[in-house]
Amino acid sequence: MKKTLWRSLYPFESRFLDLGGFRMHYVDEQKGRHPSDAPRQVLLMVHGNPTWSFFFRNLIVRFRDRFRCVALDHIGCGLSDKPSEKEYSYRMEQRIDDLCRLVTELDLHNITLIAHDWGGVIGMGAATRLPECFERLVLMNTAAFRSDKFPFRIRIGRIPIFGRLMIQGLNLFVQTALRQATAKPQNLSKEVRSGYLAPYDSWNHRTAVYRFVDDVPLMEKHPSYRTLVEIENRLPLFRNKPVSLIWGMQDWCFTSDFLAKFLQFFPEAEVHRLAEAGHYLLEDDPEAVGEAIEQFLKGYLLTAIDSADASG
Repeated sequence: MKKTLWRSLYPFESRFLDLGGFRMHYVDEQKGRHPSDAPRQVLLMVHGNPTWSFFFRNLIVRFRDRFRCVALDHIGCGLSDKPSEKEYSYRMEQRIDDLCRLVTELDLHNITLIAHDWGGVIGMGAATRLPECFERLVLMNTAAFRSDKFPFRIRIGRIPIFGRLMIQGLNLFVQTALRQATAKPQNLSKEVRSGYLAPYDSWNHRTAVYRFVDDVPLMEKHPSYRTLVEIENRLPLFRNKPVSLIWGMQDWCFTSDFLAKFLQFFPEAEVHRLAEAGHYLLEDDPEAVGEAIEQFLKGYLLTAIDSADASG
């Protein structure tokens, strides 16, 4: 994996968790402290497809002086191991198991989940299994429920043979996302583009990208359908928790319909509609997203500062 262009944008120490012989990469950042000594307020950042923890780099830098910032790479993504389909299931259930394992192994509590794209359903899957560990939700252009709003541009990636050749062979999913998932593709520097492209530089390294597309459960017979229904049915567990919904309104995939559906589950959620942002809202308007999260976490920020003062 080439590091020459993007590495300076991702100045974090790499850590790894063994998951049955496969290494999950994650970063665990809190400025000035070892994570084991950090205050227990945690920002857990869960990415989607075809991104990785690089997507959250600016949030980590912004908040690591006040929070423990943990951002993982799903197996097959980013700097994590990239096993074959015979070695690893690449199903929603497995992804949730992996995240639950990370939460328990790192002893994470008082978690604010920050999730995007596939990170929403995986993150909420873990949250609904370990509700005692999760206190707040920040959900961005994602879903955690059934929907028939599945765009044609994604559906073509599921066409047998053609979809695999398109995604794993020609790398069109990752490359197209850099043009169509952002409202301002012209603003992406060569360094940023290299960061998104670098982990997915071969057929074998793009297995997860293809399998995420294939694992969207549109019909009851799909292997992940039952898992999705279980998550959807347990979303009301968080109805009385603080929730922030931050939405890039130019997203053609997770459109405002998904935002409206989340509001049915979380009617008291605060909402931030970013008119000039697309699916990659952290690239299109990072300052607006960061400020929205800053205000949402204001109570946590004061707690963290008070705790630091008391121990200092």
